[in-house]
Parts: sequence; C-alpha cells; structure tokens
Amino acid sequence: MAALSDLTAAVAAGQRPETIRLTQELLAAGTLPQDVVERGLVPGMAIVGERFRRNEIFVPEMLIAARAMKEALKILEPLLVAAGIQPKYTAVIGTAQGDLHDIGKNLVAILWRGANFKVIDLGTNVSAERYIAAAREHQAHLVGISALLTTTMPAMKEAVIALKAAGLTGTKVVIGGAPVTQDFANEIGADGFAPDAGTAVELARRLMGETT
Repeated sequence: MAALSDLTAAVAAGQRPETIRLTQELLAAGTLPQDVVERGLVPGMAIVGERFRRNEIFVPEMLIAARAMKEALKILEPLLVAAGIQPKYTAVIGTAQGDLHDIGKNLVAILWRGANFKVIDLGTNVSAERYIAAAREHQAHLVGISALLTTTMPAMKEAVIALKAAGLTGTKVVIGGAPVTQDFANEIGADGFAPDAGTAVELARRLMGETT
C-alpha cells in the first residue's frame, strides 16, 4: 500500500510517473487530498529546497522535481477546490522595476509553491504600484522582490518603502538577488533577505511563524 513517505521520496527524486501513481493510489485508499499535499508533496519539495541550498543538486534537478509535483497537483487541485481548501499562504513575487532577469525569481516561486504558498508571479520589471496592487488584491502574506542588477537596487528600495507605507497589515516584504545583502535589506526596511532560493523557503516559513 502506498504511503505518504513514498510520495515524499518520489517527489524529492523527481520521479514523475511514480509521483502520479502514488498520488492516485493514496487518494483511492481514502487519504485526504490536503494530507497528500501537506504530508506528501510539501515535505518532498522541502527536501529539494534544502539540497539545492547545500549545492547538492542544481537547477535542472530542482525543475524535474517541480514538474513531478506539478503533475500531482493537476490531480489534486480540483479535489482541493471542491473541498474549499486553499494553500495556507499567499505570496506575490516579481523582479524590481528595470530588471528583466527572472531565473532566480522563478526558482523561488517554484519552491514557495512547494512550501504550500499560492504564488502570484508578476514577472519582471515590476513597479512599486503593481506590487502594492497585487498584495492588496490577493491579501498577500508575503511579497518577494528580486534584483540581479545593481542599477535596479534603488527601484527595489523604492518598492519596499512604498509597500511598508501602504498599510498592508501582516504583509512581510523580502528581497534577494546577486547584488543584495542583509545590510541592504536592513537599510531599506525589508523584513528579510535570502541569498538563494533554498534559503528563501526557510525565510518565508519563518516569517509565517512556522518551523523549518
């Protein structure tokens, strides 16, 4: 009989057919869809994020695991919607205005989804006004801003300051990217800084009051 731990291992290994099969078997055996997500898929992606953070795996392996999780979610999402179950948290993410680089931002979005966040991806070149509008519309718990270019760090600062001034109660703002540092995050009033995608998951969960 399929076990949730088997599903976790399959996701972590990026075994897409096995992930699909185990998801179907668990549902057929009466496992709640929410448990399949929270006790099967999410721990698997947590393993992937930790391995990525430690440089034990790299972007291709992480994407393979993400695709396996995505296939399982295709099966689970209609059941979750029917039961009125939503991801635990909502995050808005994008790159700073003037910055068109999105690889790092995309990796963070993948891992946040795997950590049970609903992720609203605004893409690249995102203005402060768009972050604020999206955070309000989706009642975001978290806003993530990425920058690869030092020239777009002023826009990142402007967005963080604007978000903090917008009166978004309970919304945390985090930043990351190659030129960004913890000192810069402190200087502009961000709630956190992540040097890489794996750390961004730990940071997000910590800010939501969860253990990592």
